[in-house]
Amino acid sequence: MNDEQPARDPIGEDARIDALEARLAAAKEREEDRTKPQGTVEADANYSAGNRVLAELLGGIGGGAFIGWVIDRFAGTSPWGLLVVMALGIIVTFRNIIRMSQPPK
Repeated sequence: MNDEQPARDPIGEDARIDALEARLAAAKEREEDRTKPQGTVEADANYSAGNRVLAELLGGIGGGAFIGWVIDRFAGTSPWGLLVVMALGIIVTFRNIIRMSQPPK
């Protein structure tokens, strides 16, 4: 094959290369710290609280409307049973949401 030596010898370790590798390693570490997910517990708690508020709204208003409709159907008081019980459902729903938003004592 070819027994000739290369025109240049391979470059030995250089201090600049070592410094560059150290800076790259530090930059990778900073980037991993910057991009890792933080605060997942708080995000989960906020997500749960939002779901609870949504359930209160749907359940209170929808439940009040359904119960009022049933009362109207059997008592023949249309639309007053629906309006009164749905209003009570709305009041109770907002009372519960306000109680949830206040810090525990």
